Amino acid sequence: MSLEKMARTAALMLAGAVVTLAAWAQAVDWSEGEVRKVDPAAGKITIAHGEIKSLDMPPMTMVFTVKNLALFGELKKGDKVRFAVVREDGKIVLTEIEPAR
Repeated sequence: MSLEKMARTAALMLAGAVVTLAAWAQAVDWSEGEVRKVDPAAGKITIAHGEIKSLDMPPMTMVFTVKNLALFGELKKGDKVRFAVVREDGKIVLTEIEPAR
């Protein structure tokens, strides 16, 4: 395969990955809330949140499991956040979190 063909193939693969990532980002079901407690040692975060539509859950304060400890970042009590969760192995797991807009 020529270098030109390899470059074109790589560019197409990269473009496909960008489109897939963009579609995934739009598909995330974001909820909003306020951080009440951060416990990285236990892998948990407590959030007072609004409705979580994807789980048909009303507003409440609850503890979420965080599998990716990098998500804790600089989070602290009182931060307003947007977040996404999924139901996994009987637990509700936080998968994304960012400052509220």
